[in-house]
Amino acid sequence: MSAADFPTLTADMIAARVRDGTTSPADIVRASFARARGVGAGRDQLNIILWSDEDAALKEAEVLATQLAGAAIGGVLSGVPIAVKDNIATLGLPTTCASKILAGYISPYEATAITRLREEGAIIVAKTNCDEFAMGSSTENSAYGPTRNPVDIRRVPGGSSGGSAAAVAAGIVPIALGSETGGSVRQPAAFCGIVGAKPTYGRISRYGLVAFASSLDHISAFARNVDDAALALEVMAGVDPRDSTSVDVPVPSYREQFVSRATVSAPLTGVTVGVPREYFPEQLDAGIRHYCDRALDYLRELGATVRDVSLPHTSLAIPVYYIIAPAEASSNLARFDGVRYGARVASGDSLRGMYEATRSAGFGPEVTRRVLLGTYVLSAGYYDAYYKKAQEVRKLITRDFTNVFADGVDVLFTPTTPTTAFPIGSISDPYEMYLSDIFTATANLAGIPAMSMPIGRADNLPVGGQLLADHFDEPTMFRVAYALEQALGEEAHR
Repeated sequence: MSAADFPTLTADMIAARVRDGTTSPADIVRASFARARGVGAGRDQLNIILWSDEDAALKEAEVLATQLAGAAIGGVLSGVPIAVKDNIATLGLPTTCASKILAGYISPYEATAITRLREEGAIIVAKTNCDEFAMGSSTENSAYGPTRNPVDIRRVPGGSSGGSAAAVAAGIVPIALGSETGGSVRQPAAFCGIVGAKPTYGRISRYGLVAFASSLDHISAFARNVDDAALALEVMAGVDPRDSTSVDVPVPSYREQFVSRATVSAPLTGVTVGVPREYFPEQLDAGIRHYCDRALDYLRELGATVRDVSLPHTSLAIPVYYIIAPAEASSNLARFDGVRYGARVASGDSLRGMYEATRSAGFGPEVTRRVLLGTYVLSAGYYDAYYKKAQEVRKLITRDFTNVFADGVDVLFTPTTPTTAFPIGSISDPYEMYLSDIFTATANLAGIPAMSMPIGRADNLPVGGQLLADHFDEPTMFRVAYALEQALGEEAHR
């Protein structure tokens, strides 16, 4: 395998070559690191990677090669290099959440999702940059500096999982893990021109994911195509006794439906696609609207019925999200106090002084803003007015989706973002930044599966189309996405 071939290979292709002996796991690891060096993934250039160790990855590859030599059938991810957002615990490796307060912290345990990927032969090659504690929409809030978008290095890759999105877009790995709280995988996937998919809440264990907002957090995946995204989610899915919110629902083969229909001329016959009018406001960017319209035309040609629907409480999603998420964050981040994890800043003999000095030095401005906001909305006298009210409105948003799916809609199609990737440093108003997630936050509030896929380029910048499905109906979501991806072909990237 030549280094030039590597960025064009999907995870499925890599695993097949490793299993049949065409390529060794070590060759794959070397190609991944060579690509990272070639594109400038380090701190002084694209700033995609916070940690990597080629020697350690090669040792892991050697162990895998030995296992494969004695195995009848290798894992579905044999030899596949995977990058991981640095808020997901990886045994014996740094887990900093891109925050000074966790500088130097080495995880003594591993996320269930990572363990399941390793069991199928995956090799973890890098921990990637992100917004501090996953709070942000641009990966500009990292304590280690912003990540640059490989498509246009003057622009952000999106956030908060921007480092993982950039790793896939730059051809360093075919699959990377991110985390979703309000769209933190789908939004950067749209900005970088790749696929980003989040499962139903509870489908993938959150054990080992550093908690930001526990009722909204999802471990999710980036990939070069729909097939690899489905493969990654399928491997990670399933109940986990170490996470009481994981759900004991059988995991079907996400890939089976679309692979079996790959040769059918109208593979979406019988599928109804809803188009919520609230996601297509008059002021929507003309380029994004154009490529959404083209995608909908393709869906009709593929046999789907496309119809107008309404999700009337959509406009309330951002205010609700920015009450619930900071409230839960203020509680979750209380554990970072200089006693149990990472950094400690001494301040005389006072324990409280040490807490204050550590948290003041350790947390960046966006994390501090959200912790203060969350503490306020949970405080006595304001809880009912803000947090309780937000939870009531969240039920209305969820009911909107329930009603639409009960009315015969199989999937919803919307733009993923209201704009394409914006220049680094161009947005200083926090509320304007929060609006980047206006089309994605509803899925996290409702807990339904959702994904973004490339559908074109406006002014040479990627445009993402979003698909949303009912709870645990990932198979239909991936089936529609795969058919659309096949129909668009190279048009998805131009």
